[in-house]
Amino acid sequence: MAFVDELTIYAKSGDGGDGVVRWRQEKFVPKGGPSGGNGGAGGDVYLESVKDISLLAHYSHNPKFIAQNGQSGSIKSMQGESGDDLVIAIPVGSIVTDKDRGLVYDFTSAGQKIKILSGGKGGYGNEHFKASTNTTPYEWTPGKAGEDANLHIELRLFADIGLVGFPNAGKSTLIQSLTKSKSKIGAYSFTTLDPHLGAFHDYIIADIPGIIEGASEGKGLGYKFLKHISRTKTIAHLVSFENELEKEGGMVDAYATIRKELKTYDSKLLEKKECVILTKTDLVSPEVVEKVEADFKNKNIEVLSVSMFDDVDIKKVSQTILDIVKEL
Repeated sequence: MAFVDELTIYAKSGDGGDGVVRWRQEKFVPKGGPSGGNGGAGGDVYLESVKDISLLAHYSHNPKFIAQNGQSGSIKSMQGESGDDLVIAIPVGSIVTDKDRGLVYDFTSAGQKIKILSGGKGGYGNEHFKASTNTTPYEWTPGKAGEDANLHIELRLFADIGLVGFPNAGKSTLIQSLTKSKSKIGAYSFTTLDPHLGAFHDYIIADIPGIIEGASEGKGLGYKFLKHISRTKTIAHLVSFENELEKEGGMVDAYATIRKELKTYDSKLLEKKECVILTKTDLVSPEVVEKVEADFKNKNIEVLSVSMFDDVDIKKVSQTILDIVKEL
């Protein structure tokens, strides 16, 4: 199932039930007085945040949510039953905009529950209108219509660590090594198609899909996922030694390009804690590794060089990331 992080749904609270005209049936008293009950209230609509980033994909096939209507009143002054409330589960990190009212709801933790639409009130039965001057009222009122809204849901992932970098930088391999996550890889430049989360020493690590130059202007898949970086606590920036072999300017320029894209999208992203990991050392000689490390050091950038298939290196990465997140 494709990952969906934006969706517009339609939601409606229940209509109130109608009031009714009824009469008490007493022996020898054909009209023993009014006894028409009031209608029940319609169900309210709530949003509740849960830890499931796949929910919006399930909703995309049927984006309509309607709460139960209240029942009409009944005889013997009995009020109709109220409609059941409707609770719509949404992923933690969702920003929900009521497009009709201009209201915005931000769900930053699991278990948040907010009523967004109130059910319609039930109508009055004829007993409500009984008075000394109106002993046999025939008046009744219909139930009020429930509220409705078009709700735009935008998911922004929460994670302690976000892995960023060019396609094929080794993000998916790293998250699979550090966690039990399995990233889905695309055919072009091995770009991850969906962001994936994994548990890492009680922290959440996110594999953010590959960003390319121009992503902040809408190029490639990266722009779609740049927003997910905004809520990560720290950034692990991966730069592959393939860049040193294939691109003029090499790894330092590749690193600077991604930083530029982050800044263009949101300058606050550059204020986050960051670690820089130089990946795929197995592709080059030790001398090349030393040269690149020196290039970064000359720019006052601390780096960690690793092979993506060396258990010792993976442990080094693990410890480096842990040291950073524990400081937050």
